[in-house]
Amino acid sequence: MEALDILFTATFWAAAIRIASPLIFATMGELICERAGVLNLGIEGIMTAGAFAGWFTVYAGGDLWLGVCVAAMVGIAFGALHGFLTVPLGLSQHVTGIGVTLFATSITYFTYRLALPEVTSPPKIEPFQPWPVPGLSELPLVGPALFNQTPMTYLAFISVGVIAWILYRTPLGLAVRAAGENPSAVEAQGISVTAIRMLAVMAGSAMMAIGGAFLTMSAFNSFFFEMINGRGWICIALVVFGSWRPGKALLGAILFAAFDAYQVRLQQVTGGVVPYQVFLMMPYVLSIIALIVVARRATYPRALMVPYQKGER
Repeated sequence: MEALDILFTATFWAAAIRIASPLIFATMGELICERAGVLNLGIEGIMTAGAFAGWFTVYAGGDLWLGVCVAAMVGIAFGALHGFLTVPLGLSQHVTGIGVTLFATSITYFTYRLALPEVTSPPKIEPFQPWPVPGLSELPLVGPALFNQTPMTYLAFISVGVIAWILYRTPLGLAVRAAGENPSAVEAQGISVTAIRMLAVMAGSAMMAIGGAFLTMSAFNSFFFEMINGRGWICIALVVFGSWRPGKALLGAILFAAFDAYQVRLQQVTGGVVPYQVFLMMPYVLSIIALIVVARRATYPRALMVPYQKGER
């Protein structure tokens, strides 16, 4: 029963929401890219670069929100690189994405060593602090979990609503979705498919970088190597799990985060009887199972990973 009691504690759900927040940012970013027809496998490296850029900006004396903006701009730069190689040049999105991940990760580590050559332990900054929402944060269970988080967590959830509204309620969103479904129809309306896809990749990459910055500026207070730890690849799976819909992808991110938070607490309950590696793999195994079940019925954008040149039919 003790294992089940965990599911009904405010601390468990507060941890799950906190773990889900960077995944929400990066998943929404990947979703924007794929909705426009571009698979962005550079997500892992872009999150790493965003994590460092945001943290280092604050470490150098900048404001926390300035750090978020700098991380977003770094993401836009890598997104522009990925978009240029895959959209107008039509290069392989798989190869380019992996190349961007390797390039972004390597240049981040190089910059860290160049800027802080004598550092043996990661320097710390003052991260975002929780902002309790008056009245709502006092609610049982839901209050501490949802309404006693940092500003970046609130921003993550707001971004889901904004992206859903843009995709399904605005002409821009219609153009983005059409670019991933039927780019020739977009061109027939006099809209540049290249411009739409480039814009989507840069905007999505900015979201990915902000997701990385969350880890160094909200979840933790320093930057260390390998801190992204495969979260980017999980976000790609969450887009499929969510059937390329923001709301479902949000639920997938929370579900994975809940698995992750649960395994940490289960280790304490079992008292070391079961090897900890079993618990570490639980979120990934359960996510793979959920992905297999959902992906069989998922309808992906028909022009995803299909290069498009103006005038082609």
